[in-house]
Amino acid sequence: MEMEKVPAAGYRIEGLDIAGISRSNMLKNISLPAKVWKSVSKAKQLVTEFKPDAIVGVGGYASGPTLWAGIRKRIPTLIQEQNSYPGVTNKILAKYAKKICVAYPGMEKYFPKEKMIITGNPVRQDIADLQSKRMAALEFFELSNGGFVLLVIGGSLGARTVNESIAKSLDVFAKNGIQLVWQTGKQYYPQAAELQKKYPNIRAFDFIQRMDYAYAAADVVVSRAGAISLSELCIAGMPCILVPSPNVAEDHQTKNAMNLANHDAAIVIKDTEAINQLGDAVIKLATDSSMRQSLSKNISALAVKDSAARIAQEVIALTGK
Repeated sequence: MEMEKVPAAGYRIEGLDIAGISRSNMLKNISLPAKVWKSVSKAKQLVTEFKPDAIVGVGGYASGPTLWAGIRKRIPTLIQEQNSYPGVTNKILAKYAKKICVAYPGMEKYFPKEKMIITGNPVRQDIADLQSKRMAALEFFELSNGGFVLLVIGGSLGARTVNESIAKSLDVFAKNGIQLVWQTGKQYYPQAAELQKKYPNIRAFDFIQRMDYAYAAADVVVSRAGAISLSELCIAGMPCILVPSPNVAEDHQTKNAMNLANHDAAIVIKDTEAINQLGDAVIKLATDSSMRQSLSKNISALAVKDSAARIAQEVIALTGK
């Protein structure tokens, strides 16, 4: 995605031929040493040519070679850990980094405390004041004012279990007057479009551009538990039901979700249990305004605002300029 989005925003981007460790198919790792060597060589070349004053890594395996090249050249490095459980790249490079920006408290279990600062995760700025957008959002999605609105977001690629669980519950949603704004991802969108013909309470999209309107219209959100999504939900103060994806490295989505659940800030349902439990959980939350208010209050308390500016200030401080 970034190979399209970054140039569109007017910035140069260079790709590295690197991959993560495959835990499901060890044969895929045979070519990994060669890719690491190749990517580190290219990263050294890029760092030499670009002459950066600082280097920032956000935890993906693609950031590893460039950070390592910078460390070898004694260029100040900063890593940002988006999740409540760090990935392998950040764990390895943490002892060399000058500063570590984290999104959650308690990360001293994994990183040197003296290097850490809680900055939160950078999120879109248009979701900070949703109440003023409520009426415009309802009009945008052609929803009735005063009705309950459920927002379902499974990521830009969709989430099969979430989509199938929602599809199974459409009858009960319709009977309870629940309006649905449903981001399905590209693969499931054709099925959702057909279901939309049967259920007038559905607004299905493969991808929602105006997420500020989606949040503003919603009373409850069903979501995966990626780090940025959870940071957005905290800023928006949304009562939410989380269905963590099991198909991510080190099961970090479950750890992210449980961090919120442990603060009574979200309801968490396992992916394997979503088909049978998700619909009932939505109905229960839709009919319990006090629970929604409590979840909203608790998740809002976990929000860290101005994250991008905080991280930028730490980067500038590293350069000494």
